Amino acid sequence: MNKRKVSDWFSFFAPKVILATLIVGIIVRIVLIFHPVTTIDWGFSDWVRIFLLGIVNDLAYSSLLLIPAFIIYTFLTDIKYKKPEGYFYWIALLLLTGFVVLFDDITNQYGGVLPRIVNATLLVLTIFYTIRLFFPRIQKPWRNIFLYFIAILYLYFIIIVAVAEIVFWSEFGVRFNFIAVDYLIYTHEVIGNIKESYPIVPIFGGSLLIVGGLIYLLLRKKDMGSASILSFKRWIVSLVCLVGFVFVSIVWLHYGYRNLKRENVYVSQLQENGGWDFVEAFRSSTLDYNEFYPTMPQDQADAIIRKLCHRDSQEAESAPVAKDTSSIIKKNIVLITVESLSADFLTRYGGVENVTPSLDTLITKSLVFDNLFAAGNRTVRGLEALTLSLPPSPGESLVKRPDANGFYSVGEVLRNNGYRSLFIYGGDSYFDNMGSFFSKCGYEIVDKKRYNEEEIVFSNIWGASDEDTYRESIKIFDSCHLANQPFFAHIMTVSNHRPYTYPEGRIEFPKDPQSRLAVVKYSDWAIGDFISKSSEKEWFKETIFVIIADHCASSAGKIQLPLGKYHIPAMIYSPGFIEPKVIEKTCSQIDVMPTLLTMLNIRYEPKFYGQNILSEDFKERAFLATYQDLGYYSDNVLTILSPVRRVRQFSITQEGWSFTEKPLETAVPRLQTEAQAFYQTISNAY
Repeated sequence: MNKRKVSDWFSFFAPKVILATLIVGIIVRIVLIFHPVTTIDWGFSDWVRIFLLGIVNDLAYSSLLLIPAFIIYTFLTDIKYKKPEGYFYWIALLLLTGFVVLFDDITNQYGGVLPRIVNATLLVLTIFYTIRLFFPRIQKPWRNIFLYFIAILYLYFIIIVAVAEIVFWSEFGVRFNFIAVDYLIYTHEVIGNIKESYPIVPIFGGSLLIVGGLIYLLLRKKDMGSASILSFKRWIVSLVCLVGFVFVSIVWLHYGYRNLKRENVYVSQLQENGGWDFVEAFRSSTLDYNEFYPTMPQDQADAIIRKLCHRDSQEAESAPVAKDTSSIIKKNIVLITVESLSADFLTRYGGVENVTPSLDTLITKSLVFDNLFAAGNRTVRGLEALTLSLPPSPGESLVKRPDANGFYSVGEVLRNNGYRSLFIYGGDSYFDNMGSFFSKCGYEIVDKKRYNEEEIVFSNIWGASDEDTYRESIKIFDSCHLANQPFFAHIMTVSNHRPYTYPEGRIEFPKDPQSRLAVVKYSDWAIGDFISKSSEKEWFKETIFVIIADHCASSAGKIQLPLGKYHIPAMIYSPGFIEPKVIEKTCSQIDVMPTLLTMLNIRYEPKFYGQNILSEDFKERAFLATYQDLGYYSDNVLTILSPVRRVRQFSITQEGWSFTEKPLETAVPRLQTEAQAFYQTISNAY
């Protein structure tokens, strides 16, 4: 059979991608319209709108899909095989691959599966390029197979995304949103759930067979290997066309896409494109509480919060923050947020590896909160809770939302009382939007860029070691003391993180020197060294040290929010000022700083949700969340609010420092109402 040559692959391939996107988009809409979840309550104009605007949205989305294809098209040239240029490319690729595989590059510093992926990719590229370079006859058939593979990959992706959309609609009744982004983060749990709920092998395998058959029927008479010579003129024309197409599409998707929504949710959702919705979810980082979670009248929720947070009495007594400073105890405050420090690393909470000797000693000399729980399972959740004294909200943390502002923070309260408020971080504060967030909250940013590079003892991909951060902190504290200015420093450590590397000669951990336990021991050593060096300073006796974790080292468990995986150590250390004592009340990260502010007689506006743990009328409860599951722990009951207005409650049994969850046979409406009130008010406020 004679095959017809394809001289310009992109001009041939692009229309097929667009057509496939449009056809699959129409099929998906038809399936979703007649899906049992969908309530059809619209007129003829809405039907027209669903499909006409749907086609426009799919057409715009298809332009984004063509970008990788154009990059591939750019490299469909024989120039890279010509001699002597081909040998130079080959040698450069060999050197790059050898360096990455044999030496400690940036991917090895990060650790995990990333180095293996990068190494394998470079090895495959090097081997395949070597074969094509030295065996020219294989170049054309190789290209033929490669372009067949790209066609299969594209169509398979379009179909699998469509299947995923239908599955997502079955569960949530909407197109992709931030929940889908959350699913990518919790890959292990999600894949396990999908495997248990759907015939995953037949779906993926069947889709692959269908795609393979379609590609064969469409391309069996095409000679894809003839697309070897790239015409510069055609490439320029294709580039101009694609850039114009993409520009118009992005303008439409950004400005027109959302502005044409209808009051009928189903009409709005059906006209959209799920792929673009997924992209939008990354950008917006939010999940609408009122759309997905159980709600109550807002005035009712507000009334409950005023009562639970004692806001009525606070409002009556509250005065402007700096109006009366005569009773304020002006102590310096150092808040150390330790990366990934689970409570069970400490001996007090069951640790048996003896990796926290410094903290084990400090905890006996501190005000200790034995039953304190992290608000989330990411650093930004801990920073949000400690800085804003707010429960978590669905979607991404407020720290990572660039457009969020108007925060009332602990840093602002202390700055208004004459403190120098600082956020000190060993890495780049650009990461996770921390620099922008803390700047908006009234903090001065001190990150690795401001360190003296010549003094940095050790750094890895995350930043300078903990001891470097503590050294820089002491220098700043010395300058504040000389200027007779009280300081509040929120220090965020980085060492207790992959790749689990740290300065040599600080600790001994021969069992596994590059492990989580080893780096916990180093973090503990650095804290002990910092406290020891601080105790030699004049400002030490006027300083309060708050040591707390941002979150636990792991959050996986039998349920979505395993309580034990949110249990963190928290202590306030200030010899001569704060007496050592153990507080057994159930409390949250959001309560720590309001407790300390109250101890110092520093008044603040009643905007914090956190309360004084030491107060007799403190309401024992804790907040914990992922990106979509919102937990409220009170009276030995864990209430979890989830999308699709789902509510589950578990009875919690605590034995020592072990927590066991069991589904509650009889619901406790009061606790569900309290959970709803907290999360509804915070979600609608920010």
